[in-house]
Formats: sequence, structure tokens, C-alpha cells
Amino acid sequence: MSTYPQTLAKPQQIRAALRIYRILATVAGIALFVLLLEMVMKYGFKQTNVLTQYWSPIHGVIYMAYAASVANLGIKSAWGMVRIVKNLLAGFVPVVPWIAERRNTIATEALLSRAYAVGGTEPA
Repeated sequence: MSTYPQTLAKPQQIRAALRIYRILATVAGIALFVLLLEMVMKYGFKQTNVLTQYWSPIHGVIYMAYAASVANLGIKSAWGMVRIVKNLLAGFVPVVPWIAERRNTIATEALLSRAYAVGGTEPA
């Protein structure tokens, strides 16, 4: 009988969710900086160009993908609702998505190490 927690997804599923989350956290952080630049150009300098016309919706799509990746990783790793919400809010503050990504990666790798130790299989 296995002592692997039944609330967690399989380690391979968690690892895949982590990979997607890490990519989207990096992209969302960059997109947030571009959004801030776009807002300064649009509202501070009254400039109108392709960036100021189209970046806001593009950033919105990127953030929604980031939010989906947070929820996916959070559910598969059995995070509490508070932790998921904090990670969703991290996408609103510059630099914080990268800090949260680093912390979540460390915590998830530790979780996976424990899962592999309990399950007896080797990490991929």
C-alpha cells in the first residue's frame, strides 16, 4: 500500500505543470514590464503607436494563460486557495512573478523529491 498522498497528481503531471508555469511566469513578468512601458508612452507622453494600441489585450491574454498555469500547478500540487490567490495576485506587481516562480519551483521540486522517495521511482 502506497503512502503517496491521494490529493496530489502524479509526479509527471506536476512536473509538466511546473514547466508550463515557469515559462508563463517569465513571459508574464516581461509582459508586465512592456505594459508599464506602454502605459507611460500612452498616458504620460500621449504617444500612439502599434504598442499602445494593441499591447493591453495581448497582455491580458498572457496573464490569463499565466493564471491558468497557476491554477493548474496549484491544484495538482494540492496548494490551498490562499496560496493560489497570492500567486495570481503576484502577476500584478512587477518583478514579483519571478520571485514567486523561484519560490514555487523550489517548493515543488521538494514536493516531487518527497513523492519520488515515497513512491520509490527515480525522477525523470
